[in-house]
Amino acid sequence: MSVWLPSAPCTPRACVERSGSGTAVPRAVLRLLAVTAVLLAGIVMLPVGRWIPAGAVRWWCRTVVRAAGVRVRLSGATAPTGGVLLVANHISWLDIPLLAAVRPARMLAKSEIRRWPVAGWLTARSGALFIERDRLRALPDTVTRIADALRGGAAVAVFPEGSTWCGRAQGPFRRAVFQAALDAGVAVQPVRLRYRVSGGEASTAPAFIGDDSLLSSVWRVVSARGLTAEAEVTELVPPGSHTDRGTLAATAQERAGAGHLADRHPVDPFREREGRDVVRPGRPGRPRLLVPQPPGVSARVR
Repeated sequence: MSVWLPSAPCTPRACVERSGSGTAVPRAVLRLLAVTAVLLAGIVMLPVGRWIPAGAVRWWCRTVVRAAGVRVRLSGATAPTGGVLLVANHISWLDIPLLAAVRPARMLAKSEIRRWPVAGWLTARSGALFIERDRLRALPDTVTRIADALRGGAAVAVFPEGSTWCGRAQGPFRRAVFQAALDAGVAVQPVRLRYRVSGGEASTAPAFIGDDSLLSSVWRVVSARGLTAEAEVTELVPPGSHTDRGTLAATAQERAGAGHLADRHPVDPFREREGRDVVRPGRPGRPRLLVPQPPGVSARVR
């Protein structure tokens, strides 16, 4: 794996709040069955998917999230029609249907998702664009494919952080994908995603981070009580307002509320023993990269 692959300091043992209890097992099983049923219904409808109205697709995506026992709250403006690059911060596997509930789009997904049970096949059949994140040589071709889809009037959804974060902290937006919006001459629509508990506080229970498995993350969500998923459509970045991908990425990042590392972000003691992260600043306008260091080497800024 390339050391330039985006990563986050978040790990399940340090960041994720455990929720649910033994008494929640029957309810969690019912929710898991409900999610499976809704996904299967979507699979059945795939052959006629191109004729299904966008409103019905948005309803189905909201239903996927609700079936997991998570309330859905959408706010802000309506996402524009036509070619548009949808960008959002990345926390959970729930982000995918939640962002599609804002506007159905072709998803830019890591190639590993192909191997996910059910969801991977469903993602591939939905027209997703896959990227091999550890092959830098494949990046220009991926940007070209995104630009072609945007020129054709499609919406493309991207998580520019390149990795999931816990929600208490968020990573910088990688700028490469924004070149596709510049090449295609389309707008960028930032969306801010959050997960909260019933009291209104941010929750990390839905986070899918570090060495967490998909199954454990799904079980944690269906076992949780009082979760709400929020998607806020923020101010549109119109085409022609930026001439380079660096400033375009920075503007989208600011409007999506990403790129902020919490002052007291929890640290995984096990990770601290095994190795440290070095924060290496790039060239001006280039996002910083987290580069793992071997055990015994203290973190330092280069």
